[in-house]
Amino acid sequence: MSEEYAEHQEEHEQEAPPAERVHTLGHVDEYLRLGQEYHCSDIHLATSSKPMWRRFGQLQTIWENADVLTKADCERLVNGFLGEKEMRRLKERGDIDFAYATPFGRFRASVVKQRLGYDMVFRIINTNVRTMADLGLPNSLKPLTQYHNGLVLVTGSVGSGKSTTLAALMNEINHERNDHIITLEDPIEYVFESASCHVNQREVHTHTESFAAALRGALREDPDVIMVGEMRDLETISLAITASETGHLVLGTLHTGSAARTLDRVLDVFPTDQRDQIRIMVSESLRGIVSQQLVPRADGNGRVLAMELLVNTPAVANCIREGKTFMLPGIMQIGKALGMITMDDSLKDLYAAGLVTAEDALFRAIDQEQMRKDLKI
Repeated sequence: MSEEYAEHQEEHEQEAPPAERVHTLGHVDEYLRLGQEYHCSDIHLATSSKPMWRRFGQLQTIWENADVLTKADCERLVNGFLGEKEMRRLKERGDIDFAYATPFGRFRASVVKQRLGYDMVFRIINTNVRTMADLGLPNSLKPLTQYHNGLVLVTGSVGSGKSTTLAALMNEINHERNDHIITLEDPIEYVFESASCHVNQREVHTHTESFAAALRGALREDPDVIMVGEMRDLETISLAITASETGHLVLGTLHTGSAARTLDRVLDVFPTDQRDQIRIMVSESLRGIVSQQLVPRADGNGRVLAMELLVNTPAVANCIREGKTFMLPGIMQIGKALGMITMDDSLKDLYAAGLVTAEDALFRAIDQEQMRKDLKI
């Protein structure tokens, strides 16, 4: 599979700013513009630390000779970009997450109070919604966008590109179908312009109090497709499953590393006496699970996407009903004709193509003992 969210080669070769003495900048926008220019995913501005960014997956200082941010510096930066409403919430709660928009881009901002002062982290959002083809996503994902009901989950750790993949799937639906789409996000990252579909986007804490409240409201808005930015708790997961059973296509994300772990996570949030019923509901409503992670390229130029795909079949549904999720990797092995692939097989394919090192493939494998044997290391 091609590199996720692939910056072009010439962009990879761009060097970081020279390590010269740099004083604290006047506004967070100056750091954010710099992060955009050098194709970073995150900017970190923390009390008693030098300004840092995450570039191609590696957290590093922006300038070695930069001034350390003082408590007063961070207070000034916070006061310079927070609005009155956000500042009030920060003082009341001690932390705040929201979408921060500037004339040059959108960012997911997180500000927290800690022992030394304020810490700020900004996720740089690529506002251009890329297509599945742009990302090199396999054609086996397209059927997941064509169902008129059911549950599709995109999973992975923080920073694994879930939002980018989910946005590409939503973009496919937006252009290929004639439906009503509602997205529920915290915060809104990618902005969708209505194409063939009518798209409404709602932001938690701005337009609604919680994902669960937004889901309950969405069911009264005659949606065809519902995107849930994060399925965090029992009520949200329960409502998403119910919506997928009642004629809606629901797409959501979870912080899990494989298809089997995703199903275990979904089932484990329910009380023990409800799990048999939930297994039956999930076995009938699930359409597919996409699990992914970003692995450093062997040549050092960015990262490449490793992806696991589970498609619901009668054999998969039977495993879910009987609580035998440990059998799913074996079923996925024999389901390759349907596009199914395990994470470890994806990693081995990337290694065979020379895109990742054996060490990274082994480190990120689910069955490391078997991976060590297969790679003969």
